[in-house]
Amino acid sequence: MSFHSVYVLSDPKCRSFLWNAILTVSLLGGVYFIGNAFPAYDFRAPQLSIGEITGTKKDVQTKDCKNQCRSLGSEALPKGIVAKTSNLEMRPLWGNVQKKSKRSENLLAIAVGVKQKEVVNQIVQKFLGNGFDVMLFHYDGLVDEWNDLIWSSSAIHVSAMNQTKWWFAKRFLHPDIVVEYDYIFLWDEDLGVENFNPKSYLAIVRSEGLEISQPALDPAKSEVHHQITARRRRVKFHRRYYKFKGGGRCDDNSKGPPCVGWVEMMAPVFSRAAWRCAWYMVQNDLIHAWGLDMKLGYCAQGDRALNVGVVDSEYIVHMGLPTLGALNGNQFNDTETSDHSQAKHVRDSEPLVNHLPYKLDNRSAVRRQSYNEMKIFRKRWDAAVKEDQCFIDPYQEQPSVQKSH
Repeated sequence: MSFHSVYVLSDPKCRSFLWNAILTVSLLGGVYFIGNAFPAYDFRAPQLSIGEITGTKKDVQTKDCKNQCRSLGSEALPKGIVAKTSNLEMRPLWGNVQKKSKRSENLLAIAVGVKQKEVVNQIVQKFLGNGFDVMLFHYDGLVDEWNDLIWSSSAIHVSAMNQTKWWFAKRFLHPDIVVEYDYIFLWDEDLGVENFNPKSYLAIVRSEGLEISQPALDPAKSEVHHQITARRRRVKFHRRYYKFKGGGRCDDNSKGPPCVGWVEMMAPVFSRAAWRCAWYMVQNDLIHAWGLDMKLGYCAQGDRALNVGVVDSEYIVHMGLPTLGALNGNQFNDTETSDHSQAKHVRDSEPLVNHLPYKLDNRSAVRRQSYNEMKIFRKRWDAAVKEDQCFIDPYQEQPSVQKSH
C-alpha cells in the first residue's frame, strides 16, 4: 500500500491532476459559502397588500380633493348631496308636487303694517302674474289681518314686532336664498303705483344694464328727499342729477353721489349680483340702513355712473307716511283709542306705552337713531377702508357728501 502511494505522488502527471482537483473543489466550496452569506433578491414586480393599495388610493384622492372648493361645513359630506342654495317656493305637506308652468323670476319684498293694507294690496296686485313672488315683512305682528286678500295665501309672511325693512332683509333675504331671482324689489309700503308697470320697468332696466335702480318719484305728489329721484317727463330713465347754481354743483363731469351713482333706500331694485354685494354691506345691528345709499355704487358690478339709474317712464308716488316709530308700527290716530280711561288703571311702576297703543309717537326718536346709525356706518366704512390692505377704492379721489337719506 505504501509503495503505491509513493508511486502515485511521485508521478508528476498524477500529482498535477490531484492539485487541480483540490483547487477546483476549493473554488466551488468558496463560491457556495460566499453565495449563502448574501440574501437572495427577487427582481419580479412588487406585490402590494390590500391596505397598501387603499392607502395609495387615499393619498391620490386627498391630493386631488385639496384642489376642490367646498362650502364651509360641508367637508364631511359627499359633494353630490350638498344643497348650497334654497328658495322661497312653498311645498305641499303631501301628494305630488304640481309643477308651475314657469318659475317666478323676480321677488317683491315689502315691510308692511296693517294700517297700510289697502296701499300694499294695490302694489302687490301690480306684481302678481308678472313673474314675481311676494314676501311681506310684518312689523306689527298682525299677519292674520291679511287673510281676506285673495293673494295672501300665496305670499310669504314673516313677522317680527317693530323691526325695519333692512332688519328683515339682512336675516331673511340672504343671497343664497334669493339666488334664483333675477331682480329683488325691496320696497317701502307707502308707495303709489298707479303709473307703474313691473314688466315695462324691467325691460328698461335690462336694456340699459342697470344693476341698481329705482322708479322715479312724481314730484307733484311725492315727498322727494333728493332731486336725483324726481321724475323727468321727456326721458325713459336718467343716471345723473344736474345742479348748476349754488354749492355742490352737479354736471357731466361729476363722478359720484349726490350727482350720480346712487338711488334712495325707499324703493331700490337690485340685480342678483348687486344684491349679493349689497347684502354684505347691510350691517346686522344698523337696522335703518342710513348711509348705505351713497355707497350702493360699489355694488354696481362696474362703473356706478353707468350701472345705477332712475327709471322715469315707470314712476311711483312716495306718500311719506311716518309708519315707523308709533307703537306697534301704527300712526297716531285719536279715533282708534276710545278714551284715556285705561290710563287710570296703570300702576306708576308700569310703562304707559303698554296700555295706550296709539297715543305715543316715537318718530322723532326713530329719526335720531337713524342719524346716529348713519354716523356709525360712515366710521365703520372709513375704518374698513383703512384697515384692508387689499382693498382698492375705485372712487378714492371722489369726495362724498355728508347729507344722506
